Amino acid sequence: QVQLVESGGGLVQAGGSLTLSCAASGRTFSSYAMGWFRQAPRKEREFVAVISRDLARTYYTDSVKGRFTISRDNAVSTVYLQMNNLEPEDTAAYYCAASLIDGLPSTRIFYNYWGQGTQVTVSS
Repeated sequence: QVQLVESGGGLVQAGGSLTLSCAASGRTFSSYAMGWFRQAPRKEREFVAVISRDLARTYYTDSVKGRFTISRDNAVSTVYLQMNNLEPEDTAAYYCAASLIDGLPSTRIFYNYWGQGTQVTVSS
């Protein structure tokens, strides 16, 4: 069992930056690929980014490439999402998730554990 708690959301103007954190507790953090998803009102939850267990590989959805950076620190069981040049379209609840897949899963069904989410609102 893994518990995930996100933090760092808030209200920011377009062009601004935020860093989200997701602290994990429970089973060995380094056993999981870690992903970020987001869900805007009346929309499906969508993939944002994922980082492999060994920190060596990352993968992003096209709309955030060059603006968002996912990272993790296995020593403190935390995954981060640095978000720069934010746009109003980035407004959503952001969720971190843990996957036992040894790769870069980008589909919700491959994730075993989810956090409760943190809200990001970008004003124009």
